[in-house]
Amino acid sequence: MTRFPKALLVLALAGVGAAASAAEITVSVYSAFTTLDPYDASDTLSQNVAKSFYEGLFGFDKDMKLQNVLAEGYEVSDDGLVYTVKLRKGVKFSDGEPFNAAAVKANFERVINPDNHLTRYTLYKNIDRIEAVDDYTVKFHLKEAFSAFINQLAHPSGVMMCPKILNLPKKDIAFNPCGTGPYTLEKYNPAEYLIVKKNPNYWQAGLPKLERINFRPVLEDATRVAMLRTGEAQYCDVVPPEQVERLKESKDIVVSVSPSIVQRQIYLNNTKKPFSDVRVRKALNYGLNKEALVKVLFKGYAAPATGVAPKGIDYATQFGAWPYDVNKAKELLKEAGYPNGFTATLWAASNSSANQKLLQFLQQQYSRIGVKLQVRALEAGQRVSLVQSVGPDKSQMEMFTWGWSASTGELDWVLRPLLATSSFPPANSNYGFYSNPKVDNALVAALKTTDRTTKQKIYDEAQKMIWEDAPWVFLTVDHDISAHAKNLVNFHSLPDGGFEFLRAELK
Repeated sequence: MTRFPKALLVLALAGVGAAASAAEITVSVYSAFTTLDPYDASDTLSQNVAKSFYEGLFGFDKDMKLQNVLAEGYEVSDDGLVYTVKLRKGVKFSDGEPFNAAAVKANFERVINPDNHLTRYTLYKNIDRIEAVDDYTVKFHLKEAFSAFINQLAHPSGVMMCPKILNLPKKDIAFNPCGTGPYTLEKYNPAEYLIVKKNPNYWQAGLPKLERINFRPVLEDATRVAMLRTGEAQYCDVVPPEQVERLKESKDIVVSVSPSIVQRQIYLNNTKKPFSDVRVRKALNYGLNKEALVKVLFKGYAAPATGVAPKGIDYATQFGAWPYDVNKAKELLKEAGYPNGFTATLWAASNSSANQKLLQFLQQQYSRIGVKLQVRALEAGQRVSLVQSVGPDKSQMEMFTWGWSASTGELDWVLRPLLATSSFPPANSNYGFYSNPKVDNALVAALKTTDRTTKQKIYDEAQKMIWEDAPWVFLTVDHDISAHAKNLVNFHSLPDGGFEFLRAELK
């Protein structure tokens, strides 16, 4: 069981004791936070807790439907190069300054400046310039027509920060959040807690309902669930599948299970032997029993991946799961020159107990086709330094497992960041260094058309090429599992693996 500093336990228990009267809750989350700067975050959790402070022009509801937030609407020029956005009036930042077009311009100019080295630069680099037409009208001038642009603006990274903090060093912005959101920062230690308190000047009348939220990173699955069962936490993010049935037995706990758009894969380093050989990559897909993976590790609360992106993503094509065929896998390895298999290193993106179990399972599975894996679960800092910040020339990565959710709800934000040649780390998240010029050209062409039929055809062809190239081992699509105290309402899990808590309250 994970041990916590005595002072932190006292703080958490104090919050629990006051929950019913003071509307304070504790949320146990599965990982430490990497940053409170959404423009520099690459993990869903950090982007989600940043919703405490920040809002974007657009966003998504709990069903991933596009909605206006700080924007009232938009228009697109005939050539698709100019997006005119009308802003909501009467909104103020938590420091009292007005939200206006100048603030929008300043925020996006920060992220599109490559000298700032922000993680989300690639997401917005197609913006050529931002024009503040008047206080409540902004024009985004694009370098190229980009049909997924509004979906991009709705991504949880595209938030509005107080202009006064934008000139601070990046590390200081990450510790001094200031936005238009429902909460403000009270206390923060990335590895131990994030405590936020109600913003009394929030622009949406009557919100938020809660006075305070204490987000607590708890890597150990059993400990995270135990906190919910004892009342130490009121919401448990990422419930381990093996705990679902037991939690359902409690009359004071509600378990929510819903489809997600989180897909897991093993990134294979396409530039290194033996993974540079497509026969080896296909062998690793044939050599893994994904039905057993779903049954053993996920207790049925997942499904084998059937495409490059899950079916909840707009324009995603499904091909059917790679079949489990040990003989076919061994045959392909023999053809590739590895009749006795090979030895490789497999890393996991975090050191959670769920990832530890996954590594053990994969190690056992691949031993059946002669592939001997040395496994290692990375801490967040190690993941950044060993995987996310290293290009193909210096990368030591051979196999790396992680999940991805396209928080724009659209296929572009699966294919381009994960599979375009221009997205090799550190520019973006093509961790397998996959490169196919035909795919690259297709991704560009798809964004230049607004005709849905044409766009679907282009994406179908691109996904077929990727599926046949097998740059990854395609694993599973998660079911989203969360649990909360019965008296906590309107705290929703989202299909992208995040959560929404703006209207959360205790009844």
